[in-house]
Amino acid sequence: MIYISLISTITRMWLTRSFKPFTFKNHYTNDLAFKDLDNLGLYVHIPFCKSICNFCPYCKVLYSKDLCDKYIDYLIKEINFVGSKLDEKKQVTSLYFGGGSPALATDKIKDIIDTINKYFIITEGIGIELHPEDVNVETLQALKNANVTKISIGIQSFNKKYQNILGRKPLDCSQLANNLSKVKFETVSIDLIFALPNQTYKDLKEDIDTALSIGANHIAIYPFIDFTFTKSKVKAMEKKEKKALLDDITNYLFEKGLVRNSIWTFATKNNASYSSMTRDNFLGFGCSATTLLKDQFKINTFSIEEYIKRIDNNNLPTSLTIDFTKRQRMIYYLFWTLYSTKIDSLDFEKFFGIPLKKMYGFELYLAKKLGFLTEENGIYSMTLKGAFYYHYYENFYTLSYIDKMWNVMKNEAFPKGIKL
Repeated sequence: MIYISLISTITRMWLTRSFKPFTFKNHYTNDLAFKDLDNLGLYVHIPFCKSICNFCPYCKVLYSKDLCDKYIDYLIKEINFVGSKLDEKKQVTSLYFGGGSPALATDKIKDIIDTINKYFIITEGIGIELHPEDVNVETLQALKNANVTKISIGIQSFNKKYQNILGRKPLDCSQLANNLSKVKFETVSIDLIFALPNQTYKDLKEDIDTALSIGANHIAIYPFIDFTFTKSKVKAMEKKEKKALLDDITNYLFEKGLVRNSIWTFATKNNASYSSMTRDNFLGFGCSATTLLKDQFKINTFSIEEYIKRIDNNNLPTSLTIDFTKRQRMIYYLFWTLYSTKIDSLDFEKFFGIPLKKMYGFELYLAKKLGFLTEENGIYSMTLKGAFYYHYYENFYTLSYIDKMWNVMKNEAFPKGIKL
């Protein structure tokens, strides 16, 4: 952890040209500056699960219908509170529901979407994460009726060996395929975890083939990350093995005709997409949800009880806020834009009002020389090598920043502040 922290700190100081850390403060306002933002997305967090997976780092609690219903009531109040500040409906790209297992609130999803539709016009669809147990015809049809267009199923692995490691139950693949065939969605994404102990190319290839055979048109292969505060005893794969596995499985997906639409996601067709991360700006609603604005990043409290109290008092449930310097915001922009595997220099200049090469010309030159990026007409694209090292640094970033922040916030509803 000391080595990881050191690498992250040196990189941050170099790219921001400053010794100033990322400083999150315990302050909030009830006005969010999002009215004039382009490429704005929405995210809703529903933190309830029937059981808690020991490898999952996200904000979640055991499901209780009464508590879930109460939480949704206050979630809708939060959306109304933010949306009512608009003078007219605001166009947004997308809406994603995460958790937890959001489908445990299927009977309330339409109410949430109807509330959002009072204030926002969604242009690129609505997505929701599903636990495999939620993939039944009744639930799928209810989500379809609520205008959900994309589903992401957290399978993690079809292999019994890895299901046991991750604490997951065996799956009836024929039943999953049958249910998915009866209710059609624009995107059916299957989440898989790679870099598990002793996982081979054959193991992961079989998982991908199974996902495609049951009706997936979108595959997400996320690396296993050993967060310090989870109860998982699973150890992540070593760097050399991980790189070989990622390269081999990426080439296999390309051979099958899939297109890469982010670092970890591949689709059988161009319009199949699922990512709540590749937006320039976004508003987050619910416990632990984050909001990214032009020059601020905010994160809501992880505590359901304190979340409800804040909303009851007509206040936003913001726990921590960082006011970015311009360089810090640029790094955040570049890091998450690269998640899509491309950076358009014109988009950067439009967002910040300054040419990309003027700010990071040396770094881009070096990245091309090292074989991480290629450039054509001002668009920088990741190579296979670049994609792996993005992952490798993302692991540093996650353990240096997200791990530390979430570890504090799951124990304190409103920390005094955090420096990273």
